[in-house]
Amino acid sequence: MMFGEKLVKARLALNLSQFELSEKVGVSERSIYSYEQSNVFPRKKVLVRLAEVLRVSITYLSDEQETDRYKNIDEDYFVDEAKNKFGIKAAREAQDVISKASALFAGGELDDTAKEVFYQSLMEVYLESKAEAREKFSSRKKTSRKTSNI
Repeated sequence: MMFGEKLVKARLALNLSQFELSEKVGVSERSIYSYEQSNVFPRKKVLVRLAEVLRVSITYLSDEQETDRYKNIDEDYFVDEAKNKFGIKAAREAQDVISKASALFAGGELDDTAKEVFYQSLMEVYLESKAEAREKFSSRKKTSRKTSNI
């Protein structure tokens, strides 16, 4: 299914008009129309916002072959949260953490509840660790230590 078709289906599942969706996403109604009718693909930032508002995964919207609306939804939000809080490097690290964690299951499937709990826990620990590292090693602290020694 094409991107535009998926967008229409997800929007209608929430009983949203194009105008309502545009308001929630922060783009023009004309943009929503273009995405749906002309299969114009949005920038990454808009794609992420569309997925959030429509409560579907980025994977579902961006991969024409994907039929599961929730495929990788927890992972998508984890990576996006890392990027929003700590930048693109953290997003890459978060994606790497997910890849390595998924390999631990060695093909074994978790049910959706267990998977959600796992990724939520992983996300909390990762983001908390990044925040602590930022606080501990931030340049402001280094600067204040240097000035206090003078």
